[in-house]
This record gives sequence, structure tokens and C-alpha cells, in this order.
Amino acid sequence: MSDIYGLGRVVGETGVLPQRARRLDPGLPLREDELLVDVESLNIDAASFKQVKDSVGGDPAKMVEVILGIISERGKMQNPVTGSGGMLIGRVQEIGSRHPARATLKPGDRVATLVSLTLTPLVIRRVKAIQVGIDRVDVEGHALLFSSGIYAKLPADMPDTLALAALDVCGAPALVARYVKPGLTVAILGAGKSGALCLAQARRSMAGQGRLLALDISAEALGTLKGLGLCDAALPVDATKAVDVMQAVAGATGGRLADLVVNCASVPNTEMATILSSREGGTAIFFSMATSFSGAALGAEGVGKDVTMIVGNGYVPGHADLTLELLRSEPGLRALFEKRYV
Repeated sequence: MSDIYGLGRVVGETGVLPQRARRLDPGLPLREDELLVDVESLNIDAASFKQVKDSVGGDPAKMVEVILGIISERGKMQNPVTGSGGMLIGRVQEIGSRHPARATLKPGDRVATLVSLTLTPLVIRRVKAIQVGIDRVDVEGHALLFSSGIYAKLPADMPDTLALAALDVCGAPALVARYVKPGLTVAILGAGKSGALCLAQARRSMAGQGRLLALDISAEALGTLKGLGLCDAALPVDATKAVDVMQAVAGATGGRLADLVVNCASVPNTEMATILSSREGGTAIFFSMATSFSGAALGAEGVGKDVTMIVGNGYVPGHADLTLELLRSEPGLRALFEKRYV
């Protein structure tokens, strides 16, 4: 029988999907519903990378030890503290006889996986380098992609590092494109990769009508975004201080608050800043993997706030193409990504 979700790779837990499983079997040989990738780099998600970094005082060698320990124990990269993983790039080595990629890929093609490392069977034989500034680990190893797993061929017109940085968070701007309309007041919390892409897409979707706010603790990062014309107002705030954030947004909107708040912060305890900054009847989208979703739900209830809350699941049809096109068509945004992440 077909095993498109990889249930057969789960160790010791019947009927549990790979993302939820405690451990996966990443061993070979390849099965007919799988794609084998020679892994070149892991792009660890921001929340997980920060947690690992903070736990060892920023020591790169110790960070490698922690990451390798997780992968060895679990057969995948799933941070036990944050629950999150990231994505990878590599080269197709073999395609199973029943894997749908046989119609679009061939051995030797270079791909980025667009499903989380939390459900991707993974073996790392050697770490070549850890690049702390861009949350990346360059490695030698292999990974398995199930038939249900999505991926993107790496584009020929930009460096791998640039494409990887953008594809890592491509679900965020794609969902912004779905919800942002002309005339809205939109606040983006976080000035990192996903925040910058969300601002660029929101600006495009608003078509010159509405108000766009960028919020981050770094005045320097905000100044860069403002200088690129990606926001109407840049508000330096600590997202863990919910009332301060609400007051800043209220001040920038004449007290109305935001119709839509998008949380791209990489630190925990930012749920209430998102909720309080939304107007009554507004919408909050949580893309941060540091989000406590029970905290968000109970927090909104606790302050009596009617806010529609959406979990950004990282997948929107066409999300990879949309995000790469943003980089191609926005020279300032591309230059920012090249400076930060390449």
C-alpha cells in the first residue's frame, strides 16, 4: 500500500504522523514513495536557532553539538524546546518508483524542501560549518522526502543562499497576499526575513491605499525597512511588552489600532502584543514558531478581545513562486536579503 505521509518511518508509535512522532527512522534503502536528497545545508528556523544559541551562550561548537544531538536522537531536526525545525537544500540522488517527483525532477537537480525538518527523516554525517548570522548549518548527509512533501527547484537566477533564505519563510508573504486588501491598516511585528517579505507583499497588495506599520526592537532594522519604502511608520518596540506595543500602534493609527497584525517575531511571549494591537473584530496571523497558541487563545479571552486568529501553516499554493518573484521585482528587498543572508 502507498505510504504518502511516511507513517512507516515512525519508530514505536502506531498511527502517529512523522511531525508528531518522537523518533523517525532515516535509514536506507529508499522506499518507493520517497525521494532521497543529498543534504548540503540546513536552514534552522529562527526561534529554534535562537533557543539553541542562547542555551550554550552563543558558542558555535556547542551549538553544533546540540543540533547533532537532536538529529541523532530523533532522526529529524525538531527542537524539543520550541517544537520547530526549519528546511534544507540539497541535490536529488534517487527518486522512488511511486514518488510524484518522477514527473518533474531528475537525479542531480538541486531542491529546497518546503516541508519542515520536524517531519523529515534526516542523517548528518558531518558538519562543515555553522553560520550563526544566518541560522544555517552546512552539512553532509541525506534526507527523505515523502510523496506528500512539497519542494522547489532552486532557481538559476539567484544564489542558493538567497533562495534558501526566502523559501524558508515563503508561506508568510503568500498568506499576507491572501488577507491584505487596499484600505487596511496592517502592522507587521518583526523585521527579520519573514517580516521584510510580509511588508513588501502587504505594500503591493494595498496598492497605495491604507497604512502599513513595521514594529521591531531594533531601531536599525526598522530604519533599513523604512529607507526601502516598505512601511509608512517604523515603531521601535519590545514585543514582549504588550501594552507598550498597543500604545505605540494606537498612537500611529489615531487610536483605531490595526485591522490586521502579522506576528513574525522570533521570541516567545509576543502573543498579547499581537492581540492588543488588533482592533475589535480585527485579524491576527501568527507566523512565529515561538508562539504559544494556547496562550494566544486564552489571552484574547482574558482581555475580552474579539480577534480572528490565524495560524500560518507555512503552505499556500504558489508560495515559492510568489516569494521568489518578490525578490526579483523588488531590488531594494533583494539587496537587503543579499546583505543579511548571503
